[in-house]
Amino acid sequence: MENLGNALAFGLGAIGPAFGLAIVGSKTIESMARQPEMAGRLQTTMFIALGMIEAIALLGFVLAFVL
Repeated sequence: MENLGNALAFGLGAIGPAFGLAIVGSKTIESMARQPEMAGRLQTTMFIALGMIEAIALLGFVLAFVL
């Protein structure tokens, strides 16, 4: 039963960051298509945002083991 709780905590904790990663990636690609001259700057900003979103997913992973 404890393993089920861990799996549920990690699964629910991963859904939000997954949607966040998808939205940030798609909007960055859309922005690069609209303004190709800003592609380098947008890509740098995207990677910073993706790192922060991944940190949230890792916190959910750690929380699943702490519980």
